Amino acid sequence: MKNVLKLISAALLGGVLSIGIWRAIEGPNNQIRYEIAPAHNAVQASYAANALGAPMDFDFTSAAGKAIPSVVHIRSTVKEAPSMQQLQIPEPFRDFFGDNFGASPNQKVEPAIASGSGVIIRPDGYIVTNNHVVADASKLEVTLNDNRTFDADVVGTDPNTDLALIKIDAQGLPAMTVGDSDSAQVGEWVLAVGNPFNLESTVTAGIVSAKGRNININENRAAIESFIQTDAAINPGNSGGALVDLDGNLIGINTAIATPTGVYAGYGFAVPSNLMKKVVDDLINYGKVQRAFLGVTIHNLDSKLAKEKDIPLSEGIYVDSVMENGAAQSAGIKPGDVITKLDENDLKTSSQLQEGIARHKPGDKISLTVFRQGKAKTFNVSLKNMAGNTEITKAYKDDVLKGLGAGFENLSKSEKSKLGLEGKGGVKVAHLYLGNLTRQTDIHEGFIITAVNNHGISDVDDLIAELKKSHEGVLIQGFYPQNPGQKVFYGFSLS
Repeated sequence: MKNVLKLISAALLGGVLSIGIWRAIEGPNNQIRYEIAPAHNAVQASYAANALGAPMDFDFTSAAGKAIPSVVHIRSTVKEAPSMQQLQIPEPFRDFFGDNFGASPNQKVEPAIASGSGVIIRPDGYIVTNNHVVADASKLEVTLNDNRTFDADVVGTDPNTDLALIKIDAQGLPAMTVGDSDSAQVGEWVLAVGNPFNLESTVTAGIVSAKGRNININENRAAIESFIQTDAAINPGNSGGALVDLDGNLIGINTAIATPTGVYAGYGFAVPSNLMKKVVDDLINYGKVQRAFLGVTIHNLDSKLAKEKDIPLSEGIYVDSVMENGAAQSAGIKPGDVITKLDENDLKTSSQLQEGIARHKPGDKISLTVFRQGKAKTFNVSLKNMAGNTEITKAYKDDVLKGLGAGFENLSKSEKSKLGLEGKGGVKVAHLYLGNLTRQTDIHEGFIITAVNNHGISDVDDLIAELKKSHEGVLIQGFYPQNPGQKVFYGFSLS
């Protein structure tokens, strides 16, 4: 079992290995081998019993019929960026760097085609999928169940939950009803609907195998993992597809598989629909996710830790430390406390707590029950954002930013201090999706912009002002936090 779980594969089609995990991208040279399954003698099916003890049949056709029209096929064109920085510099700026800087600008780079799934959640064209389905895409094409095809735009992304929201120009679409993932029970039948191996509108059946599962697939520092685990067959291409209950209601977005081979091995994972709803609502209303933070470092309480700390409990979330001026400290929570409830919901694992907090915005009020010195105590907590306040911030939506395909954020005081930018400032590339930056450069999330066209900038307003002065080529200068001493330049066109 341990060996199986060492290889966690995001269920995106493919043939490219990502760092640390498998992310399969199916290209034109990939071959799929089909084999005839061996025949077996028929076996009488067994059925569950209803409340009266009578056998009860399961009919998946109704749920499948409701779900299939709402699941779409997404083709993502990923333009592989050249490795030499010469290819990041548009023609107007090459004189600054000399003729020998990098390779020929005429070098041809073949695009890669990836394939995934998505779920229509509103009749006016909003579709939810995985962030890894749309990441680094230069073009997105959506095919509906009725074979109509549309180009799609990215509304917003949330790498921390691996969710993304895209939109097509269409009306009257068959939106899927979003169900309550909290009500899903372990052992309950579910269906996975998606497009594995480009086999459109494929439905598989299984059960909810576990809930609140953390598999450490997301390498983002603020990653939120509290997956629904299922044994419904999920394969490359199912990423972004639907996990539905027997009423055809969406209870999860299929995201990852645990496998030693890159294909289904019995372990699939879906982002719960209740978490998805919050992320999608934020992206529509604010253009970015409003993430609340409790301000603690935590561990699952196990028998070893309980014995070491002399705690007479067998489960809960142990508070190792609290952040100064964070939400937890302000409410009175201390290191050594064991959190056992969020509002009225019992907590057993840290992933359950993280998911619960992630469903809230800064400023929301929650109650936490903790075990301290032999007694249960309840604390009312006002959640804060990463900056330590309750402010709700909207994404910058100036027209000059629309075609860039990026989300920008001002640096916090602590970030400026860590990066040596006190009194100077800078702008962080927080998110990347479809746009000129990803089409024309190999810029990565986390890049710190310090200058535009040789003019220093201190915040996003400065960035917008400098971009508005640019008529053709734009040259941005900055660095990556892991290597602040190395200047990096990216050039691109606004058109």
